[in-house]
Amino acid sequence: VQLQASGGGLVQAGGSLKLSCAMSGSISSINVMGWYRQVPGKQRELVAAITGDGQTIYADFVKGRFTISRDNAKNTMYLQMNTLKPEDTAVYRCRAGATMPMNYGGPGTQVTVSS
Repeated sequence: VQLQASGGGLVQAGGSLKLSCAMSGSISSINVMGWYRQVPGKQRELVAAITGDGQTIYADFVKGRFTISRDNAKNTMYLQMNTLKPEDTAVYRCRAGATMPMNYGGPGTQVTVSS
């Protein structure tokens, strides 16, 4: 399973970004997809996850601001990030798996929020 995240960039506080994660390869067993983020020197943290039938979970720190979605026909997952804060600055990586924990991951995309 290969995962490629894109859509990161530099945005001012209060702004929005939409991340995409394209999945390819042997994906028949994949049910759960999700986004993690990591800041240097800190542990990776789960941002949001979504199952094949659309069930979602969110970290408390993004509830009401971020929305996770997926297009199963395109094997692509998205993360709409609104009202961004400087503390959202991190490398965002997508992961996928049959269940939690998701055992496939790929390169991340940098999100930088300026104050």
